[in-house]
Amino acid sequence: MSEREKMLAGGPYNARDPELTAARDHARATMARASAELDSAKRQEIYRELFGSMGEESFIEAPLFCDYGSNFYLGSDCFLNAHCVILDPGPVRLGDRVQCGPGVQLLTADHPREASRRAADEELSKPVTVGDDVWIGAGAIVCPGVTIGAASIIGAGSVVTRDVPAGVLAAGNPCRVIRELEDPA
Repeated sequence: MSEREKMLAGGPYNARDPELTAARDHARATMARASAELDSAKRQEIYRELFGSMGEESFIEAPLFCDYGSNFYLGSDCFLNAHCVILDPGPVRLGDRVQCGPGVQLLTADHPREASRRAADEELSKPVTVGDDVWIGAGAIVCPGVTIGAASIIGAGSVVTRDVPAGVLAAGNPCRVIRELEDPA
């Protein structure tokens, strides 16, 4: 099994593998090209070349950072503001009409808890899934393995370490449910 296959399966893998390093280099070059493009329609087309999928009417403000791009699946009519970070050794799936404020981080990259395994360059990945109609406020961090339910709001600056149910306002560090939303959809 290749390191890429191990990575996508969520098992331990070596991120310094030449195939993975080349894929990250390709993503960085593509993002640099997108950031340098002043025409926003052309910039969106460059992003479409990189991502696993990008739905109609979705828009990304530059700059954006991602590890691979090929494991990022963006629904329709989504908006990602400037300086978002998508660490996608595992799948990152955003539903339709998701809005991410500036500086939002969606992180699937994880590391073993044992120092000896980290010293051996082992890494892990756990998927991040965001339901339809979610708003993630500026500077929020969504940690590996988290699912955010449809129509929820994540407050700015939150650190989301656990799943968030549908139709709630959640905020804080660690992020916790504040209240249910009256009109979630």
